[in-house]
Amino acid sequence: MQIVTDSGTDYPLASNYCQDERVHIAPLAVQLGANSFEDGDEASRDRFYQELESSTVLPVTSQPSAGQLADLYRKLAHQDHDDEILSIHISSGLSGTINSAAAAAKMVPEARVTIVDTKTLSIAAGWQVDAAAHAIRAGWAKERILALLNRISQSTQTFYTLNELKFLIHGGRISHMKGLIASLLQIKPLIGVDHEAGNYIQMGQARTFPAAMKSLVNLISSFNQNHQPLRIQIGHTRNAQAAEQLQGLLDQEFKCHWLKSGPISFVLGAHTGPSMVGVCFAPQAVFAEVP
Repeated sequence: MQIVTDSGTDYPLASNYCQDERVHIAPLAVQLGANSFEDGDEASRDRFYQELESSTVLPVTSQPSAGQLADLYRKLAHQDHDDEILSIHISSGLSGTINSAAAAAKMVPEARVTIVDTKTLSIAAGWQVDAAAHAIRAGWAKERILALLNRISQSTQTFYTLNELKFLIHGGRISHMKGLIASLLQIKPLIGVDHEAGNYIQMGQARTFPAAMKSLVNLISSFNQNHQPLRIQIGHTRNAQAAEQLQGLLDQEFKCHWLKSGPISFVLGAHTGPSMVGVCFAPQAVFAEVP
């Protein structure tokens, strides 16, 4: 069994860069003015954010096309006599990637493709990809893997905050009118991901960025009233300083099993801007059965 995913799951970061050869990543892309950028390397990330700072236009992102995914399915179906594929993707509530995968699967009948909607994105989605890779390596049946991914999905939370709202407004990820009002008031939102719809929900707000980071800690406390040890990982767009500060705040409050912090997909960052910092967490016990 092979895994296909998209770069919006941030699988390399979620797996702490211990990538499995069974995992194949289809890149997201972003257009900024006349320039196109594709997820996949540090040089593209640096150049994108440098140009974003001076750009007079806002970025437009795109998911992998059905044709791209079909080509990948076809290639995998014909190698190693292994035609079973788990195609695990960022939330259908935030991206059309799932639709591309469904269309691609119909184009390649020789592949047995099972599509998984993670109902989330970035590190939280990457944890599902990583767990599936471990389970495949251990010889688990597909139905058992899918049940594991569902448990991880239901147990994992993602919260983030950011310093500017124009990117979220432009991308349609928050209401235009509410976003403009919040911008005028210089409000820093606390944003989560809804488990059922797989879209963004506002979890609170703060008047300053440091206050917003402290509020993220309070939010986690409200979801961890039993004081369980947490599996936890911080992601940011281009704000390593805030990530370090947030880790310090979290270490003061929780018993943390840390995975390495780092920058998330810059195509996802196109929707939030360079200031975003977020945290993904779940009870560590949920991952005890991952082989």
